[in-house]
Amino acid sequence: MEITRRNLALGGLGLLAGATATRSALAQDSFLGVREGLEDFWLASDAYVFGYPLVTMEMTRRVLTNIAEPAETKAPMGQIIKMRQYPDASFKDVTAPNADTLYTTSFLDVGKEPWVLSIPDMKGRYYLMPMLDGWTTVFQVPGKRTTGTGAQTYAITGPGWKGTLPDGVKEYKSQTNIVWLLGRIYCTGTPEDYAAVHKLQDECKLVPLSAYGKPYTPPAGKVDPSIDMKTAVREQVNRMDAVSYFKLLCELMKNNLPYEADAPQLAKFARIGIVPGQDFDESKLKADFLKRVPEVSFDRIMLQFKVNKAVKDENGFAFTTRTGIYGTDYLMRALVTAIGLGANRPQDAVYPTSQKDADGRKYNGANKYVMRFPKGHLPPAEGFWSLTMYNSAYFFVDNPLNRYSISARQDLKQNPDGSTDLYIQKDSPGKDKESNWLPAPEGDFILMLRMYWPQETDPSIINGTWTIPAAKKVGA
Repeated sequence: MEITRRNLALGGLGLLAGATATRSALAQDSFLGVREGLEDFWLASDAYVFGYPLVTMEMTRRVLTNIAEPAETKAPMGQIIKMRQYPDASFKDVTAPNADTLYTTSFLDVGKEPWVLSIPDMKGRYYLMPMLDGWTTVFQVPGKRTTGTGAQTYAITGPGWKGTLPDGVKEYKSQTNIVWLLGRIYCTGTPEDYAAVHKLQDECKLVPLSAYGKPYTPPAGKVDPSIDMKTAVREQVNRMDAVSYFKLLCELMKNNLPYEADAPQLAKFARIGIVPGQDFDESKLKADFLKRVPEVSFDRIMLQFKVNKAVKDENGFAFTTRTGIYGTDYLMRALVTAIGLGANRPQDAVYPTSQKDADGRKYNGANKYVMRFPKGHLPPAEGFWSLTMYNSAYFFVDNPLNRYSISARQDLKQNPDGSTDLYIQKDSPGKDKESNWLPAPEGDFILMLRMYWPQETDPSIINGTWTIPAAKKVGA
């Protein structure tokens, strides 16, 4: 019996030790599982941020080209959208539109063959024709600053194209098959100037290389009834679940390859089933809280306003000179996509944006604000400048004047000391001050200062020798 009891005791100790070891192993496995799940979650978030520009470009392309014939803000692939007037408060196709230039734009697929863009003699008028690839990189930007205003012709070629171009046609090569020609022609908004710019728009020509120099009638576009034409593109992107988002991203990367500099980042994404040129392997992405990836990732993107060192803050206006060409700053690239898709290179435009007043409080139409520029210190820009009003979603707001931005073309009145006040408020500041009034909505709003072709010599926002004045709350 004693031996038996001893054996039982030893056996019990063995079972106890085994159970303890099992619990320890399970705990360790659980810990490792949680850690791996967290690692996968943040990898998925990084991949979401990385792909945000390409996915947004594609969703924008679908909406803007889902039409049979060119009309207003849309046109089929390879046909020019000729905006005949400034967008109004109903325009929701692109966030943060401008009310200073007439967009002259087109989406192209340069995968099959190059497309040839012919620009007429602009006769000294300010314009620019930036070309963006699928990752929102401005890979070329013909315009008054870079190539002058004379007539010029370009062939936009895909990443794999090799061939001979006709005489007088210069090649601009894209990294991706998707290309967005996002042209802007300055217009004062008067009936006479509208007519002059319309004529220039009509003289802009876009044809496939095989049709260059020949009569060409573009084919009618195909309308896809499944495409949501009412919901803003950013909202469509943001409400996609993670699996759908990554499936689309991987599909797009088959014909829109990332840059060589992206290789280290992409090597990490392979672990969660994201590999350029391949379908998304969702079986590899088992991160807990997968449903939260889009929400958390978009919050990270918008947080860049506060934490990205490339974003400067002057009197409540945040801006960066890192637009158009982003390198491996994926968060900055995603931020610009979210709040100003199609942003130019800094030499062509800087976009200081303000969500709060000089005291750090959100702008609201219940208050009145004044932005005072000292004598001789209006925004220094070779092209033009404007201060634009947006609602909290970066869209225009209805107002009695149908005025969405304010600039020198309003014949701004100066104070006796030579300074200039801009009145930012919901109600009119009085007839004598309406030339300087930027109407605000009832609720929260956002201000964006556009400076096209910002001056590069002192004073300059690019080198920091010109500072943006604050929009200060006035009155009770």
